[in-house]
Amino acid sequence: MSIEIKKVGVIGSGQMGNGIAHVAALAGFDVALYDISPDRLKSAMATINGNLTRQVSKKLITEDAHKKALGRIEAKEAIEDLADCDLVIETAVEKEEVKRKIFHDLCAVLKPEAIIGSDTSSISITRLAASTDRPERFIGIHFMNPVPVMELVELVRGIATDDATFDAVRAFATRMGKQIAVSEDFPAFIVNRILLPMINEAIYTLYEGVGNVEAIDAAMKLGAHHPMGPLELADFIGLDTCLQIMQVLHDGLSDSKYRPCPLLVKYVEAGWLGRKTQRGFYDYRGEKPVPTR
Repeated sequence: MSIEIKKVGVIGSGQMGNGIAHVAALAGFDVALYDISPDRLKSAMATINGNLTRQVSKKLITEDAHKKALGRIEAKEAIEDLADCDLVIETAVEKEEVKRKIFHDLCAVLKPEAIIGSDTSSISITRLAASTDRPERFIGIHFMNPVPVMELVELVRGIATDDATFDAVRAFATRMGKQIAVSEDFPAFIVNRILLPMINEAIYTLYEGVGNVEAIDAAMKLGAHHPMGPLELADFIGLDTCLQIMQVLHDGLSDSKYRPCPLLVKYVEAGWLGRKTQRGFYDYRGEKPVPTR
């Protein structure tokens, strides 16, 4: 049985949510962007408009495509407004109890044949699916940040995800111009299983005094051709998110190599979470970022 996705719901209008709404609308899907905060929704719509405008100025899309995409996105403040969606993607904070509560509320209003996707970067899809009324129609759809720019989507099947769900979501991702990597449902999937221990190791390298912030980032940019150094990237991702993913790896695989660096813990306890709080491994309050160590 094939499932056709026409209308997409997005839960959460933060960086990931507004990016997913943007690319889905640009690909011709009707989008309902839901958030409990009217202010966040307003800010998300302004961000989407700004990002579409930038794509027009770079000649990546036409002004007509920009207008049509914006016209396909509706901001919603009630979860009931997602009732008629064919696919709903959750992009809430990386905390399992928060996601479970959202799925509980969503399942109460969503039509029975609809698919639920989670943009979780590390939590078990099988476990999240088991908390819903439709584990066979539940799948991990992990977008990379920033969504309009990054080509990859990781598709993660839970133990119960059926073929029709997988095929429908793969077609959805392909229509948005994304490349697919299929991951088994293990902690942190593929990208973060490799990327976050590298970032954590860079923080250990700083913690142990092997190099300072500038030396570590320059070494990886110039010596391994990474577009951003690992500490700069950690600030971009958010140090709280980095710590959460390391904790998921450590708890899920019980291997000491995934132990979060104590310095990462200290920064998060200080509330220095990177760019979003203006301070992390760099201080962003001046004209240009300055290393904090």
